[in-house]
Amino acid sequence: MTDNGRLLEVRGLSAGYGAGPVLFGIDLDVAAGELVAMVGANGAGKSTLLGTLSGLVPPTAGSVQLAGRQLAGARPEATVAAGIAHVPQGRRLFGTLSVERNLLLGAYRRRDGQVRQDLRQVLTYFPALADKLDRNAGVLSGGEQQMVAIGRGLMARPRLLMIDEPSLGLAPNVVDRVMEVIKTINRDGTAVLLVEQDVVLALDIADRGYVLENGRIVLTAPAAELRRDPAIRKAYLGI
Repeated sequence: MTDNGRLLEVRGLSAGYGAGPVLFGIDLDVAAGELVAMVGANGAGKSTLLGTLSGLVPPTAGSVQLAGRQLAGARPEATVAAGIAHVPQGRRLFGTLSVERNLLLGAYRRRDGQVRQDLRQVLTYFPALADKLDRNAGVLSGGEQQMVAIGRGLMARPRLLMIDEPSLGLAPNVVDRVMEVIKTINRDGTAVLLVEQDVVLALDIADRGYVLENGRIVLTAPAAELRRDPAIRKAYLGI
């Protein structure tokens, strides 16, 4: 942890692709044990932000520190080693590998003796996977694949778990279950940065929220305060 109590500290972060910039001067903090929601419309830059924090997208300016360690521009494997795990939008599992193998791939950098113990812990979060460890991940339902994707992230033993659009394409009852598990993971001590287009879902479980518009943070506040904000309610909740 840094002296000021922040686990993740992002300052002035800008990034983009060949077509041009996407993020502009992002300032963002996540405390240890905190669940922070990043909300915004499609195309606001939410996935690009997570990609930049995890080393998939190179920044053009700014700093990213995790527990005081500078990570801006670090390769993805270095961010994983530092304690950041990224659960990408669309799950991106290895469909022809077993569920167990997909989960264990999350621990590929680890050399400790607790990998199997952590696998058992993942199965307590997602008991529906317990009898599917030998199945290929590609034959699972969308909800089960999302469970594997989150479980794979947890297998890295992250200090910060970043989850991109976990509700995408899932039935409402499955979404509720996934969100409940995300809350439990957070209560068990893992900080979470949640990107989610469903603003109600995200702010219902988060401690704090950020609103991203056109690559810029335009608002940050406690999640309950954002839920009550008239501008947020009109723009994102349709009321």
